[in-house]
Amino acid sequence: MFVKQAVGLVFVLMLLCMAGAAVAAGYGTIDHLVMKTLVDADARNFVLVDARNPEEYRESHIPGAINIPQRSFGDFTGLLPANKNVMLIFYCNGVKCGKSKKSAKQALALGYTNVHVYAEGMPVWEEIGYSFYKSGDYEKPIETSKLVPMDLQQLMEVQPEKIQVVDVRDPEEFAEGHIPGAINCPLKDFALQSGMIDKKKKVVVYCNAGGRSYKAYRKLMRLGYKDIAQSLFADWKAEGLPVVM
Repeated sequence: MFVKQAVGLVFVLMLLCMAGAAVAAGYGTIDHLVMKTLVDADARNFVLVDARNPEEYRESHIPGAINIPQRSFGDFTGLLPANKNVMLIFYCNGVKCGKSKKSAKQALALGYTNVHVYAEGMPVWEEIGYSFYKSGDYEKPIETSKLVPMDLQQLMEVQPEKIQVVDVRDPEEFAEGHIPGAINCPLKDFALQSGMIDKKKKVVVYCNAGGRSYKAYRKLMRLGYKDIAQSLFADWKAEGLPVVM
């Protein structure tokens, strides 16, 4: 087991070295598979940096990560290794979170030569089921902002360019009938596919009865979305509103 783990780590390090050479003046990017291999190897030849705010870090983070908030990066550079060749990996709240990328650029400006970003970040790490630290109130219930069907329809008609409706049910359910104009982003891969969801728009998530859309709502919050609402497909159909297949 140890030999296989070591071989896997060597292969990952080779890939990262090649990625670093390819981007030359910039930083490399890694996915969750590479990140998991590095964390599992438990080899402290890299520094994993959570670039989110301290309160987010305290609530949950990847094992072994230190917290250097991007907004106050300059105040915490003493936590970075003295050796500028040590691998640094930054992460935050998913592909549309800019904190990890900004921190990576700041590290490059300080002279670090082996800088990477785990762009999928904490939401995908959690979604896949990898182990992570979480505080006692991590799953504390939240009150979602609700949008009744008639109000949702009116928003879609009056300001279609300012709203994005997201069906978080399985593809088979989506194919059997969904709200007109909705995109399908199933809950099981929600954070992984969240790149299709526009942060500049009001995002309305829905499922049949509320369970999955509640979880998607929480994930959007962790991904940094600000204008979110929840609706129910069962209510939409009960109102006799249009359904497309």
